[in-house]
Amino acid sequence: MALPLLPGYSFNRNVGKEKFHKSQHWGFRNNVRMLVSEEKPGIGGEPLIGQKVKTKYSTYPKGEGTGGPSWVVFDRQVLRFNAYLEDEVLDKSQEIYRIRFYKIYFYPEDDTIEVNEPQVKNSGLPQGTFIRRHRISLPPPNDDQFYTVYDFNINIDIIFYGRTFKIYDCDKFTKNFLRKIGVKLNPPGQCPKDPYLKMRKEKLEHVEPRRPYESFDTLRQFLEYDGKVLRFFCLWYDSGSLFGERRELVLHYFLSDDTIEIKEILPENSGRGAMSFLLRRSKLPKYGPPGLHQPGQITDRSVLNVFGGLSSKQMYSYMLDKYTLGKIDQEFLKDSDLFLGATINVWGRKVIICDCDEFTKSYYKVKYGIENFTSVSCKPPPPPKIERKFPPYTGFGSEEDSLRSCLSLEPVPYQKKLLKEDSYGNIGNVLRYFARLITLKCTDADRIFVISYFINDGTLSVFEPIERNSGYTGGLFLKRSRVKKFGQEVFKSELSEYIKMEELYVGAKVNVNGNIFVLLSADDFTLNYMEKNVDKFPFSNIELALQKLKEEESKSREIKQVFSAADCNHTKIVDFNTFRDLLLDITANKLIDQEILTIARHYRVPEDMGSDVDLLIAQAQEKLKKNMFELFDRLISSCVYEDREKKNVLLNRDMKRLCKSHRLPLTADLLEDLLSWFEDSEGQINYKSFFHALNWRMNPVADLQAPDYLKERCEDVWFGMPSPIPVKFVRYLDLLKDVYGLEQD
Repeated sequence: MALPLLPGYSFNRNVGKEKFHKSQHWGFRNNVRMLVSEEKPGIGGEPLIGQKVKTKYSTYPKGEGTGGPSWVVFDRQVLRFNAYLEDEVLDKSQEIYRIRFYKIYFYPEDDTIEVNEPQVKNSGLPQGTFIRRHRISLPPPNDDQFYTVYDFNINIDIIFYGRTFKIYDCDKFTKNFLRKIGVKLNPPGQCPKDPYLKMRKEKLEHVEPRRPYESFDTLRQFLEYDGKVLRFFCLWYDSGSLFGERRELVLHYFLSDDTIEIKEILPENSGRGAMSFLLRRSKLPKYGPPGLHQPGQITDRSVLNVFGGLSSKQMYSYMLDKYTLGKIDQEFLKDSDLFLGATINVWGRKVIICDCDEFTKSYYKVKYGIENFTSVSCKPPPPPKIERKFPPYTGFGSEEDSLRSCLSLEPVPYQKKLLKEDSYGNIGNVLRYFARLITLKCTDADRIFVISYFINDGTLSVFEPIERNSGYTGGLFLKRSRVKKFGQEVFKSELSEYIKMEELYVGAKVNVNGNIFVLLSADDFTLNYMEKNVDKFPFSNIELALQKLKEEESKSREIKQVFSAADCNHTKIVDFNTFRDLLLDITANKLIDQEILTIARHYRVPEDMGSDVDLLIAQAQEKLKKNMFELFDRLISSCVYEDREKKNVLLNRDMKRLCKSHRLPLTADLLEDLLSWFEDSEGQINYKSFFHALNWRMNPVADLQAPDYLKERCEDVWFGMPSPIPVKFVRYLDLLKDVYGLEQD
């Protein structure tokens, strides 16, 4: 029995050199286990006993002194040889011998051998493992020894258990292995062909079988295209229905067996059943309904006769018609027949292919090279829009509430839609205008009114200031409500139109329930709001107003002289009434009062408002004293808590929120004016100074007779009646510089 290779043992048995045992140990280098023998160098550099020689394992043998056990060195290494065997055949006249091919595997780690015979189709022989893996002894008289690697070569005969195998070639690894161990390789031999297999192959190629076998192999198509489905979106115009109907379909083409199924897309409330299949999965004939056929006409094979079965041992057999006489061929739809825009016949129904999915497009692009996938519109044309008419308004309740009873069986109360301006911080958004009544009665011509428009819900109210000895009671002229535009029909189906805030500006005429008002002026908040929202109030746009003045640039010198003549004292300013009259003359009444007021506010002269601050504080302290409000320390404490940065200032909106949360008894307008006076350039307010000024107990102010802003009287030629004037003086020279570029002489 061959022993494993030991350290120091010569691998080549032909070389009769053996070395005695040397002192050695195992070492590691670069994470590789290595054997180290201790040898000393001799004269001329020859290795002697004691010199250190480091040997690294290799997948190939290195001749003598492999340096490790064979089961470690040759682990998972196999030598493969190609061989054949001439097997004598005695009981057949067609062949004398048979060539059988084998694979011989030699395992160097334990000198074991395995022989396998590859399987040959229709050979009729048991093939596979011919000799299992084990050590095989040499033929007699050396049967006490076993085969080793040195017994193998190319183009030699080798005997296993009395059978002679002829090795004619081996693989590349085996050749390299044998060269490494010193075996001289013979040239490769020729592998003969089996004469019987050659004769049988030639015979089968020229002989036509009695019963022709037609192959219907669909397994390859199934394995290649299983799970791959083409999807098309189709349209079927069902003209056979009562009014004609367009029905949307989805066609699935299964590539594994060329079958088709069609599903219908049922819209909501279609009234159709849950069965959405128009065609179950099956092959679809290409040319419509083929008609009825006799049994046996549609078949893959035609049987001419059946014979046999005369005895119990005889099997039944049959004879096929290789000429397929009378066979009916059916053509079914294939993937090549399906393309966008094609019309297919689905059992008498004409279906149009309109579109497909992305996978289907990529499939046709790769297989057929189609690039154009223009879809066909399968959507029906939109139906004519039928105008919905509602019954006319009955007069009971509001128009919106009456309309609710026409929209649903259970009427839902109408919910008022608040505008965006109704968010927090814009509670007091009320536009106030001063107006005069236009009437033929001389007694009513001097009456002045205040029109308030509430932005949050679009309501409007009219108030007449009370004036002594005027002959009118004054007070509420029209309560807060939405005002319809004058001249509309009362009992109609459409909703009425109401007065909007875009229609309110200085100089406009408003018809309120038959009473015509001309808007003379507005308060400061209203004018500021209009200038901030120039998209809704274009007459408050300073750029558009100045553009109208630039159109008179040809008269720039005359305009300069007119303004200089009006300014006798050369103060570079004129009063508002004079400024208005001059602009109307210059532009020939092209500018309206709102545009003139916008220009005047832009170039107005700043006024000393110290007296106004004292007036506002006096009004605030008077109201606080009447309501006995003294919680100023609590307000300051809340402000200190809100002041995270400890700067003694808060934003305007935070101050307004704190005042309302502590129920400060001041109106929204008065509170807004007070906060605006104490506000700095960054929009912050010193809360200690603010509440210190309002503290009527600690810092009372003198009782001032603050006249109501509606009672303010001033000389107003163009109004012809008492009215507030938002601008007193205008810097006309700055206006001329910006518009015409004129300088002072």
